[in-house]
Amino acid sequence: MTDKGARIMIVDDEQQIRKLIRVSLTAYGYDVFEAQTGEEALRQVALIHPELIILDLGLPDIRGQEVVKRVREWSNVPIIVLSVCNRDTDKINLLDSGADDYITKPFSMGELFARIRVCLRHLAKTEDEPIIKIGNLTLDLVFRRITVDGEEVKLTPIEYDILKQLAINAGRVVTHRQLLSTIWGKKYEAESQYLRVYIGQLRRKIEKSSAQPKLILTEPGVGYRLSCLE
Repeated sequence: MTDKGARIMIVDDEQQIRKLIRVSLTAYGYDVFEAQTGEEALRQVALIHPELIILDLGLPDIRGQEVVKRVREWSNVPIIVLSVCNRDTDKINLLDSGADDYITKPFSMGELFARIRVCLRHLAKTEDEPIIKIGNLTLDLVFRRITVDGEEVKLTPIEYDILKQLAINAGRVVTHRQLLSTIWGKKYEAESQYLRVYIGQLRRKIEKSSAQPKLILTEPGVGYRLSCLE
């Protein structure tokens, strides 16, 4: 399945940024729509039903995070946030509010295209896909079986659950809070040391070099991302 022709909405009040992204996306074959404000974006999303939204946080009317929350009330459309802010707490709040990914300005178009491909692949997947393949890593969700280069790897139940959450969100950041809440429960949302221990164990089992991981990537202060970028 190709993502060419996918409907993408750019929400940014800076005309030059919109033009740069629009020209690049159009050249690649995407169908591009634009909005300058949050309220305009919400109206357009309801009318056009885009397959992906690229959302700037610094909008003139309502906060980008509020746009994310309002869209999430009725739509699961992938949302990539653009922001000049690099604070971990802001990234975490955005992801926990429903954004799929974020890119800090200034950014390269190559990075943006890679994030777009990841989000559109997730959109195209069915939720009941029993086999997930990422590079040399394969997860069989039916039999809870993990293989690396065709060799089965034995994981503890918690290691498996962490890897599963990262795999079904491959290419996207999963915050510490999301992992802890899903696997241990909401009362453990602040216990990030649990994750560090288990992530270290996972890396020793599935990475070629746990000291230089290529699969499970750390997003400092935010969470983890299972790499699947081309």
